Amino acid sequence: MSRYGHLVPGNGVPDAAVVVASFEVDDGQWYGRHWHATHQLAWAEKGVIAVRARGNTWVLPPTMALWIPAGTEHATGASGPVTGRSLYYLPDRCPVRWSAPTVVGVSPLLRELIAYLADEGLSANARERAEAVVLDQLRPVSVATVLAPLPRDDRARHVARALRARPADDRTLAQWGAEVGASARTLARAFAAETGMPFGQWRTRLRLQTAMPLLAGGATVAAVAVRVGYASPSAFVAAFRRVVGVPPGAYFSP
Repeated sequence: MSRYGHLVPGNGVPDAAVVVASFEVDDGQWYGRHWHATHQLAWAEKGVIAVRARGNTWVLPPTMALWIPAGTEHATGASGPVTGRSLYYLPDRCPVRWSAPTVVGVSPLLRELIAYLADEGLSANARERAEAVVLDQLRPVSVATVLAPLPRDDRARHVARALRARPADDRTLAQWGAEVGASARTLARAFAAETGMPFGQWRTRLRLQTAMPLLAGGATVAAVAVRVGYASPSAFVAAFRRVVGVPPGAYFSP
């Protein structure tokens, strides 16, 4: 674990309570466990960003961002190429008091304000006014995390990695067991004990994780449903709503 202390308000922008940092993340790239002395609002301007913290994984399209309180250990990665922007807030100058990572919606106004605050040439008064409006725009939304961790058991991990590569593969655990040399019962126990969920539930979450960057990139629900293994768009939408809490249209619309 490391502390990223160089990303703090005031660096390059005197008297700023908020600093906007831009970054690019390649597909599959992760920034390992670290923490900041500042609060962070992690957001992907393009693509889908993933954040792991406190045993949860959030998968966030450009319509969602994650508030990460100062001192919270986390890791950040990408599902597909990502252009990201994070806001960093000085805790003693920030009225937000959320003590746990919190998902917020990114409205068109908030999106424009983030770009506006990235301009280091703003006057102090203009910056202060924009910072206040950004804080007013931070509104929590009720969506669930989409967690699909890899099991530790080598045979179950082989199955998990194969499904990450081909999520539409609908083989049963008995069929997978014939390939990896384990019974269906052994694989089922490994998934349940080491991922915290039954195999069927784990596979659903994996499929939804795979679907998110495709939807964020503009693919249709029908095309994505087939790509990740659903017989119909309605079955995919039902699974998405059941796990995430809202249908894909609401999740990916500003």
